[in-house]
Amino acid sequence: MKTQRSFEEGGRGRLYLVATPIGNLQDMTLRGLETLKTVDVIACEDTRRTRKLLSHFGIRTPFTSYHEHNQKKQGERILAWLREGKQVALVSDAGTPLLSDPGEALVREAIEEGFPVVSIPGANAALSALVVSGLPAKRFTFLGFLPRQEKALREELRRLRQAPETLILYEAPHRLAKLLEMAIEELGDRPAVLARELTKRYEEIVRGSLSECLRWLEEAEVRGEFTVLIAGSGQGVEPEGTHGGEETPCWEEWDIPEHVEAYQRQGMARMEAIKRVARERGVPKREIYRLVHRQTK
Repeated sequence: MKTQRSFEEGGRGRLYLVATPIGNLQDMTLRGLETLKTVDVIACEDTRRTRKLLSHFGIRTPFTSYHEHNQKKQGERILAWLREGKQVALVSDAGTPLLSDPGEALVREAIEEGFPVVSIPGANAALSALVVSGLPAKRFTFLGFLPRQEKALREELRRLRQAPETLILYEAPHRLAKLLEMAIEELGDRPAVLARELTKRYEEIVRGSLSECLRWLEEAEVRGEFTVLIAGSGQGVEPEGTHGGEETPCWEEWDIPEHVEAYQRQGMARMEAIKRVARERGVPKREIYRLVHRQTK
């Protein structure tokens, strides 16, 4: 058991975790600025981005890189500075350090050696998106980035099927469509929110069902990392094909045209329904289209 008294005097090294703006530089806190001005060194994930931030506020504190690929070597260097009694600030590219960013190992080692670790709170994309989403905010689960591999992604989504709280995660634009498609299949077409460019001039928040968000994405030209929020199990529909815990798809007894028609009744356009059925059945889209087209002649 360890007890930390964060601001006891004594010349000990101290590690500050300083939140930085996620877009709008005016979101930098006064306490954060004061900390960055007065520490001995700043460890930053991206020196180019941190240089711009420091330059904007006229801060001349020395800084060094600390990122995913050098965190072991640089972590040892930072610990050596702390042992010398130096004050060190850790910042990420944007937002609050450690949330989907490097730094966990450094914090654990600093705590193990008895150095105070102090949070300087500020901007955070996940919480900023949550409070404007319209989804329940009393209980939520932050997931960061989900696995990239399809099998691992499906397994993670299935694990979250019955989670009642709002789900929050980050995703890159080129992988977002895949995430939304799998979420529909594994969680059901429940309410969701896409948030991008938060705090910036072109901030954009898309609210609707997962399928509506997917349709928006197919038509939009988007850049930048997304914060994705998905309603918990008690806030939307049950995953398709789950009945009392069974995993049998509800469409198993339908023929292909019936399967497509069911999605059209839910409001999907025909081609979207055809693509969805092709994914679920593992059948080429052109074959689904041929069978549906033949029936409607």
